[in-house]
Amino acid sequence: MPYMVIYDGLCNLCATGVQLLEQLDRGRQFCYAPMQDASTLAQWGIPPEQVELGMILIDLEHPERRWQGSAAIEQIAALLPSGEVWLALYRNFPGLKFLGDLGYKQIRDHRYEWFGCRNTLYLSAYPVCVRGQDLLVDLVDKESCSAPSSNCCTNTLRGNGISSS
Repeated sequence: MPYMVIYDGLCNLCATGVQLLEQLDRGRQFCYAPMQDASTLAQWGIPPEQVELGMILIDLEHPERRWQGSAAIEQIAALLPSGEVWLALYRNFPGLKFLGDLGYKQIRDHRYEWFGCRNTLYLSAYPVCVRGQDLLVDLVDKESCSAPSSNCCTNTLRGNGISSS
């Protein structure tokens, strides 16, 4: 199943997190869009102020399924190898989920102050799938996505007005 991660492309911590996820996943499950890409936000019906509440994860096969903030991080963790095991420990250890949710909100609200702001927008090596100028999602058929080395999100963003770093 392909998923889109909407992240803050100007946040050092967020960009580093996306880079780590890129290395772990290699574009097999996840493609990425910076929250600064107004066209992608509009395409998915996400008001710009909503992304200020934290990263967003969208299931591209069932776009009504969305997670935000610490729930998005938990869902991403669940999708990674052995992620369910670690997530179960996290959720079942008394007070840990509460602290994680609180910690996420604190980091979200102070990310530039604590981790700095990039001079250029970080654009993922696995950008959101689009076709031409109309920014329609290009979901690849399941056969081509099932190969271990395939990338479900191989097309690049076009016509979005974003400069790459």
